[in-house]
Amino acid sequence: MDPLTDTMIAQTIQLSLAPVFVLVAIGSIIATLTQRLGRVVDRSRELEKLHGATQGMEHDMIVREIRIADRRIELIGRALLLLVLAGLSIGVTVVLLFVQDFAQLRLSILIAVTFIMAIVLLMAALVVFLKETREATDALRIPEEYLERDRDL
Repeated sequence: MDPLTDTMIAQTIQLSLAPVFVLVAIGSIIATLTQRLGRVVDRSRELEKLHGATQGMEHDMIVREIRIADRRIELIGRALLLLVLAGLSIGVTVVLLFVQDFAQLRLSILIAVTFIMAIVLLMAALVVFLKETREATDALRIPEEYLERDRDL
């Protein structure tokens, strides 16, 4: 390899570091979401067992929590899909950076588009994640019946 090619490779690697850091962040968020998904699935299985064994107000509370768990599973799945698409877009960005240098093509606009697409997908995933955390918060709220707000304690 000639020194010019070595320099091009080094510069391309430097350029690809920012997208790779975004990829690492995406991986961390994916890990967090899969952990949350596991917990929600475990809780939903417990709730399914309680569903047939409860009646009245207790049954209604179980059904409410099952509905929230179902919605959370859906939101986490959607966020994971968006994150995977963002990760793939980052991968395409890095590949295009190298193709541009080695093939001496002008791909700057395409590279910018794939990177912007990755960031937009990441932001969308974070919005969905925020919705899921709001659902989780709702599930954790103590039912009004137990708060006995009419009593002065």
